[in-house]
Amino acid sequence: SSFSKEEGTIVTDEEHLLEKVIVAGVAADKKTVKLTVRALPDHPGVVASVFEPLAEANISVDMIIQNVSKAGHTDLTFTVSREDADRAESIAKELVASVDAEGVIRDDAVAKVSIVGVGMRNHAGIAARMFRLLADNGINIQAISTSEIKTSCLIAADHADSAVAVLHDGFELGKPSG
Repeated sequence: SSFSKEEGTIVTDEEHLLEKVIVAGVAADKKTVKLTVRALPDHPGVVASVFEPLAEANISVDMIIQNVSKAGHTDLTFTVSREDADRAESIAKELVASVDAEGVIRDDAVAKVSIVGVGMRNHAGIAARMFRLLADNGINIQAISTSEIKTSCLIAADHADSAVAVLHDGFELGKPSG
């Protein structure tokens, strides 16, 4: 028991030892498609009405971006895999009339570039460094998503390879540690 002074496992604050590696890798997904539902009415339940039929069709949604509402309407952008894009677009277009949205815009010329690593959540500035590296190389970010182990940016597909190279060099991957 942790309440007795008898021998046992000692629990200490060793998180810093487990999370030394910050950015361990860079990846690009060139098989992603961006869909935007334009001028979606901005009230409770509408966003759910977009994603519920996608879920029922077993379509996984990756990045989700909702713009600031203007005059009671908002744009809702999300990404799906290229293999699900036709079905997702069809479902979104069917929904447009029923929720009084303006339309659906599809963009196949995007890619998702990600940096991955343990402990990224505990190191301030990793995302900012990623954004600066991309910006300094003329690569515009269209969308961003983050998790405990990954930061991803949606960019123009024709910049995917250069973005991977820039991030690989910028985070000094491939160099011997120590």
